[in-house]
Amino acid sequence: MTSLPSLMSLRCFEASARLASFTRAAQEVHLSQGAVSHQVIGLEEMLGIRLFTRRRAGLELTAVGRGYLDQVAMALRQIERATQEVLTNKGRGGTLNLSVASSFASYWLMPRLASFVSAHPEVTLNLSTKIGPVDFRASPHDASIEFCSGASGDIIADRVLDLKLQPYAAPSVARRYMKARARQLAPDALLSLLGNEPLIRHTTVQEAWPGWMATAFPNAELDPRQMHGGPVYDLLSMALNGAIAGIGVALLPQYVAHGAVGSGQLVQLSRLSWTAANAYYLRQPSWKGDFAPLQKFRDWLLRSGSGQEKDGVG
Repeated sequence: MTSLPSLMSLRCFEASARLASFTRAAQEVHLSQGAVSHQVIGLEEMLGIRLFTRRRAGLELTAVGRGYLDQVAMALRQIERATQEVLTNKGRGGTLNLSVASSFASYWLMPRLASFVSAHPEVTLNLSTKIGPVDFRASPHDASIEFCSGASGDIIADRVLDLKLQPYAAPSVARRYMKARARQLAPDALLSLLGNEPLIRHTTVQEAWPGWMATAFPNAELDPRQMHGGPVYDLLSMALNGAIAGIGVALLPQYVAHGAVGSGQLVQLSRLSWTAANAYYLRQPSWKGDFAPLQKFRDWLLRSGSGQEKDGVG
């Protein structure tokens, strides 16, 4: 087995780097200044490289030292957190820090979350949102639910939900294309609507409108400029509210749109759906495989995500 530095030497290195002083680090770790210096010198000798440049004004990390500090500081935080979890919960539960895609969190996860809380009161689930992938080595998150292509490198991924999109518009927009007394749009009226109204697009699935149109109207002559026209929004919730306001037509999953449809703010223009190549995945670093709160949440999430065809998102 490769030799590992002592925890004390790593603590001394991290404190010295953060405080730029062996003296101040010694006060923090409750050792003498000479003992801290000795620990850091021993670490440098083990690694065979200088971590600090010693100057009269204080310590300055070398380029290698800066990179090493990033990894060591993260590892020390994880050790501290794991220790605190055991001290506090004695193996009975713990805290799970989860990053979740914003619209997925608001419209899919939160309405279902009470069942997880009820089943696992011993787990405290902290939620935050972020656009884009989570860097688990530089963040406090244990896992994330992201709209992405799945696993990568040392990141494990479980597919939770496909993104199935259908077109929605405000009733006032749909009525402009309906014949008198008609209760739904005829195919030619729908095609006319989509050719004349702005098409709201999503940053992460800009291929959605061309894909849906090719599915719904495979033989129609479509104007590519119109298919790519309209505003571009980052979040499904923005597209939802844009459609409600009559700004344009939005492709939405049923779990986002059903409330607005039920209240009469939106109408579904077609039951045909388009499924994105990417999906919502639960992503976790491989080194979190034995973290009990995460595994409890994973088991619950995958059960909740299965059999969701009735919600139009399975």
